[in-house]
Amino acid sequence: MHLTLQKPTASKINIAGILLLLMLVLGACGSGKFLSKGDKRFEQEQYERAIEYYKQALPKAAKPAEVNYKIAEAYRRSNRIAQAELYFKAALDGGFRREDAYFNYGLALKANGKYEEALNQLQKFEQVATNPQLKTQAASEVQNLSTLSTILRKTAPFKIQNLEALNTEASEFAPSVRENELIFSSTRGPGKEYMGNGEGFLNIFATTLMDANAEMGGAVRKLEGINTENLHEALATFTDNGNTMVFARGNEGTRKGRQNVDLYISYFRSGAWTEPKLIPNINDPRAWDSSPAFSPDGKTLYFSSNRRGGMGGNDIYKSTVDDNGRLSAPEPLGMEINTPGNESFVTVGPDGTLYVASDGLPGLGNLDLFRIEDGKPVNMGPPVNSPGDDFGLYFKDETTGFFASNREGGKGGDDLYGFVKSMRKQVNFFVDGTLYQQREGEKQRTLVPNHRVELRSQTGEILSDTATDASGKFTFALDTASAYALLAEKSGFFTARQSITTVGKTPTQDQLPQQQNEIRLTATLVLNQIVKEKAIVLENIFYDFDKAAIRPDAAVELDKLVEILKDNPRISIELSSHTDARGKDIYNLDLSQRRAESAVKYIISKGIDKARITAKGYGETRPVVRNAKTEAQHQRNRRTEFKVVRIQE
Repeated sequence: MHLTLQKPTASKINIAGILLLLMLVLGACGSGKFLSKGDKRFEQEQYERAIEYYKQALPKAAKPAEVNYKIAEAYRRSNRIAQAELYFKAALDGGFRREDAYFNYGLALKANGKYEEALNQLQKFEQVATNPQLKTQAASEVQNLSTLSTILRKTAPFKIQNLEALNTEASEFAPSVRENELIFSSTRGPGKEYMGNGEGFLNIFATTLMDANAEMGGAVRKLEGINTENLHEALATFTDNGNTMVFARGNEGTRKGRQNVDLYISYFRSGAWTEPKLIPNINDPRAWDSSPAFSPDGKTLYFSSNRRGGMGGNDIYKSTVDDNGRLSAPEPLGMEINTPGNESFVTVGPDGTLYVASDGLPGLGNLDLFRIEDGKPVNMGPPVNSPGDDFGLYFKDETTGFFASNREGGKGGDDLYGFVKSMRKQVNFFVDGTLYQQREGEKQRTLVPNHRVELRSQTGEILSDTATDASGKFTFALDTASAYALLAEKSGFFTARQSITTVGKTPTQDQLPQQQNEIRLTATLVLNQIVKEKAIVLENIFYDFDKAAIRPDAAVELDKLVEILKDNPRISIELSSHTDARGKDIYNLDLSQRRAESAVKYIISKGIDKARITAKGYGETRPVVRNAKTEAQHQRNRRTEFKVVRIQE
């Protein structure tokens, strides 16, 4: 069978062209229709629906780069920035040129753990950015990413585990405990869908702690009397007795001027929760108020708000509770905690330590968990933090608790994780010392039994004292990362002193073999007999040529003499300076006197009574090596000495 190919006629060409044009027009109209619907949903913050329409518009879109950007933005604004990465990249590769797209693409790379790529992207953006706010934020992110190596080396003493029996494909987060129940927030169904992210509305749930950790799971129920059908309820916190609850509720928008979320309070009375009421004096009608947390004593309520006058996005505020249950006007926490970014999901540990989630501080992901130490946030490091969002850390007791994360490997959106805080291996420092005395003319030093030894701080405060045993031995317990001085005094002897420190001597947790570990340092104290008029050379006291000024290296050595004088307040000394035999006698005598006086002046400036020290220049009149020939022999003659001239009885 043969097929004969015929040349098409002009009329056929016109018909085919018209059909093609119609298909293109209809396709464009369909794409435009989906795009318009997507924009409408986007404006209404129904981001999940917007994404669906944008994806339908994308294949035939006239400006696909712009549609990819809109998809990326919808993911970002619905707190799914990791999913936005591919769409930001497609938008930029397609020629889209908005500055925020470049910036947020860097954040998306970071959220997916691509730290080097994120750093390169944000560094390039920072160099060309013209938007002052984005440029500042990019600079901050670049600095944050540059410090990640420090955070990654820090391993928090936690063992974590996904609560697989409790988690679902929906989101579970905001854990807290009331009596023997785990309270948490979830978008699990059944129920209406929230258009913002395609999940259900948030509700507050409860399950027994035993069920939460059971392999097969257990009964989960909605918290009675709190949840509604068309609003979000989440983030419950309780006073210590469990009878007062504060939580966040999404506002239905009927009250003019109110934003989406307010804080509500309810009381457990006669076996049921009372009708939740807006908390007076706390909520700002123009702000988003959320993430409440009571302190362990119930006297302080912390929460997060994006109200005006803050540092940037969401900031942490606190309000005190008086004896009648009334809350004071909120006040923000310090600038060390609140940043131009977002701080939220504040919780309080059993010991009163604050924990916050922040995207404005150096971290591994979008939201990282921080512990507040001395008023400053400290990143908790892995395994608690990850490239994802990690937030809402809650301590059930001193060593166990829960937190939420959307890290890779989870079961749903946000998952609940349990943690056990590993007991840190302990290090106990000790110093074991021996006390000797050395008498003039005796070759061997002898042990000093039954003699007082002091342990002093760097400032001279006596921290502890003990007596040597029959063998001259003594022991002190020491703190970690601390510096000390050991002292022993005896009439007729120079005070024995030795500095000792534990700073930098604590091994890492991996290097410690046991739960309790001892590290024992050694010390040797020697009481040297004081012999009046015996010259003692001060080593390494050097002067510039023809100068008497005290050089920095000479000051270090003179400080040792100052210490001797302070340790031995009953002695008075003569400080003498000597030259070699080169040069004129009178010149050398004058130079040595000026140098001795300069040294004495320095010692007096350190708090030594001038009546206790005399300056004497001997020039070349008292050589150690007579008729010196070599440079080494001349050096021995150029020296600074001191001798005890008087001992106060």
